[in-house]
Amino acid sequence: MGVGHTGPDVRPGLTITRERSQEILAADLLRFERAVNRMGGRMTQGQFDAMVSFAFNVGEGALKSSTLLKKHLADDYAGAARELARWNKAGGRVLPGLVKRRAAEAALYMS
Repeated sequence: MGVGHTGPDVRPGLTITRERSQEILAADLLRFERAVNRMGGRMTQGQFDAMVSFAFNVGEGALKSSTLLKKHLADDYAGAARELARWNKAGGRVLPGLVKRRAAEAALYMS
């Protein structure tokens, strides 16, 4: 029932309620919203939401060191949106789910 949460509290066989899943998701999102806010620069709601989604998926450190963020901070918004598509692999393989997720994030970023 968890929604992408990772951490030391996650272990094999763990079960949680839908309500607890929602609480964990809200806390995780707040963490990544704060992280994106710390990165600076001005952004639209769509850009903010896309970067929060991206950071939730790949981690704050990956966003902080990414060309995506560098282009965003340089006001190269089209270039930043294109950077999202580069993050489509796991274990060295292109995953269709990540291709779809990054396309959705890019569309959200440009909205």
